[in-house]
Amino acid sequence: MTEAEPKIELHLHLEGAAPPAFIRQIAFEKSMNINGIFDDRGNYAYRDFWHFLEVYEVATSTLSRPEDYARLTRAVLQESAESGVIYSETFLSPDFCGGRDVGAWREYLAAIREAAMVAERDFGIVLRGIVTPIRHFGPEVARETALCAAETAGDFIVGFGLAGDEIKFQPIDFKWSFDCARESGLRLTCHAGEWGGPESVRAAWRDLGVERIGHGVRAIEDPRLVDELAEAGVVLECCPGSNITLGLYPNWRAHPIAQLRDRGVRVTISTDDPPFFHTSMAREYERLAEAFGWDEAVFRSIARTSAEAAFCNRETRDKIMKKLEKADA
Repeated sequence: MTEAEPKIELHLHLEGAAPPAFIRQIAFEKSMNINGIFDDRGNYAYRDFWHFLEVYEVATSTLSRPEDYARLTRAVLQESAESGVIYSETFLSPDFCGGRDVGAWREYLAAIREAAMVAERDFGIVLRGIVTPIRHFGPEVARETALCAAETAGDFIVGFGLAGDEIKFQPIDFKWSFDCARESGLRLTCHAGEWGGPESVRAAWRDLGVERIGHGVRAIEDPRLVDELAEAGVVLECCPGSNITLGLYPNWRAHPIAQLRDRGVRVTISTDDPPFFHTSMAREYERLAEAFGWDEAVFRSIARTSAEAAFCNRETRDKIMKKLEKADA
């Protein structure tokens, strides 16, 4: 059931989805020594969330050309498709793709998009992009990223978000960037409620006007906030395997995704940075089924919620919905 069930993923970092072997190969080709970011078995090695961010940036430093991102896009989409994903939204950052120069960003984006089109043909998976500033790089840098997003908004770049260290800066510090993205027609999400606590969820929703929250699970610590999110229809991009591996929760049964869903919050399932957290969409489904007794009906309901919350245009959403309906039949 776990691989065959059609899945929709709304919270995936493209660089964070790079298999370790892929990054090692790219580094080898460029004579870069990055051995310090791997353990003895060849997996990514980090101590905690903040060290994870450092390792992530070292791994990403190997990806310095548009063709690197084209290869990465194909590799990531192939793995996602093998896990049953039919539609995916991935976070893309001009900080890593061309240093926030609009011209260079367009070149990286063209390479990513072309690879995504080939993957759609070969693997049947559809990809769309969400431009994402890196929070700990600061609000001024985020403005440059927002301008890159505005210049390339369209049927492929469909959203704008904010990732990185939730402890650095406040959501309102990035209001200019989010207003810029909104005015260009992009839909909005923001990482919150992972390390910043429930107050970070309320701040992102209130001050940035987002319709989705990346993670958002610590909203469970504020019952009033949970009710507000449910009433407003705010969607949480939950990544249980990520939260458990990073120590936010001790095990799958302790994760609040089921409680949030039972309270009426619209939850979705994603992997975040799958090789870093030793997961996949199929594994997320499997472990959630084991932890909460969820059956196919629950997962199909969550998939429909994900399709409704996707930032793609109506034509693409209709195609996704038809695939889900076909599976239901």
